[in-house]
Amino acid sequence: MKKISIVVPCYNEEEALCYFYEEVAKLASEMSSVDFEFVFVDDGSVDNTLPQLKELQSRDSRVKYLSFSRNFGKESAIYAGLKNSSGDYVAIMDADLQDPPSLIKDMHHIIVHEGYDCAATRRATRDGEPPVRSFFARRFYRIINRISSIELVDGERDFRLMTRQMVDSILQISEFNRFSKGIFAWVGFKTKWIEYDNRERVAGETKWSFWKLYAYSLDGIMAFSTTPLAISSVVGVAFFLIAFFMIALLIVRQLVWGGSASGWPSLVCILLFITGIQLFCTGIVGQYLSRTYLETKRRPLYIVKEFSEERP
Repeated sequence: MKKISIVVPCYNEEEALCYFYEEVAKLASEMSSVDFEFVFVDDGSVDNTLPQLKELQSRDSRVKYLSFSRNFGKESAIYAGLKNSSGDYVAIMDADLQDPPSLIKDMHHIIVHEGYDCAATRRATRDGEPPVRSFFARRFYRIINRISSIELVDGERDFRLMTRQMVDSILQISEFNRFSKGIFAWVGFKTKWIEYDNRERVAGETKWSFWKLYAYSLDGIMAFSTTPLAISSVVGVAFFLIAFFMIALLIVRQLVWGGSASGWPSLVCILLFITGIQLFCTGIVGQYLSRTYLETKRRPLYIVKEFSEERP
């Protein structure tokens, strides 16, 4: 029998785990034609997530878990889950049940009978999400699709089912600064999108603040586009030409009218403006350099402190 591995990144999900397990266990009983394994990755939780995972594993041999030594982030948890999965097909899901487990039936059918390598999901609506977050999320997808070679789907989720071949291709990309949505698109493969309405968390609170999402969006842009570097170069050239034109204009005015080039306030304003542009461009270059610096260190993406006896 073929096997489906469900990878579940967890960070302080003690309130949602019992509900999530009930749903995926019900799904597994309904899909009797395939085997299942549930690979939970505890991303350094500080609540009772790990004890609950141990209890689930003691009751169900299909449950596997890995526990990080600290919080390394969801991207590292996804990578660890994919690396330690053994299924012919691998799904990624959140534990908060915003990703409906019942859709895995449709995903499995799409891959097996329609010839796709991946069945992925996107939110058709953003009902229940703060309007400010929704606005900036849509702007992010519009910007990154214009300035990068990959194409992201507005509202796409990490929730998807993939073939083993696609998963192995993703695991070949072991870069430190990870942006999974971009990696899924970059490796290619034939993908079919499934839409569903946005759902609220079954329990607990979201771990993604506005600033965390902002930093995550910067990671995505920096990882899959060098356009900001080109923009900084264009801005630098443009202001050089403007400055050259203004100097020529001041010289002409000085020769014709005399004394018209005096006045330190205007000079200070120009210097501050040009300096601000220079710092802006330097900051962009610094972002890329900092990511290059982190990549050259070749630190591990995660450190496993504890795992179930039957490690995947």
